[in-house]
Amino acid sequence: MKRIGVLALQGAVAEHLNMLEKLPDVQGRAVRTLEEIRQMDGLILPGGESTAIGRLLDDFNMTTILKSFINDGLPVWGTCAGLILLAKKISGQEKTYLASMNIMVKRNAYGSQIDSFMTETIISSVSKEKLPLVFIRAPYIEKTGVNVDILAEVKGDIVAAREKNMLVTSFHPELTDNLRLHQYFVEKFV
Repeated sequence: MKRIGVLALQGAVAEHLNMLEKLPDVQGRAVRTLEEIRQMDGLILPGGESTAIGRLLDDFNMTTILKSFINDGLPVWGTCAGLILLAKKISGQEKTYLASMNIMVKRNAYGSQIDSFMTETIISSVSKEKLPLVFIRAPYIEKTGVNVDILAEVKGDIVAAREKNMLVTSFHPELTDNLRLHQYFVEKFV
């Protein structure tokens, strides 16, 4: 049984847990402390508000130790806000959060809440069929560094990538009925 934690400080926690409970041999759990994270085989940093999640990580003195868990190999998947948390650089701001993945991201790259959209695309490393992609005030990756594999682009923008033990998506797979990205994370990273 693989234990996957969903960081439960803010954001789409219940939606990720709902997807994880549909996978065989996977136990999803909301995690709020470093001790709970330490017991997990993998961690999802959910979509939400990156500034709020980042502030809470700092307030609870979790940032430095969580970053060391990730840099030591903890499998982690950041969706939307989670992607921003993992980025080493954020366009237009000095402040970073976990700064573990060699990417530069643009926050709210597709506009405000009203500009949210859904599309479909094939992510060949994940599935041969088109996957539904839900973008809500989504970021995208402006630049990738060495060892970062680009997994998907939409409108010429990088929206999914991986580096070592880290997976990021600027969209929200947990807001669809499609389990493929959750399966991919569990099978390929955990």
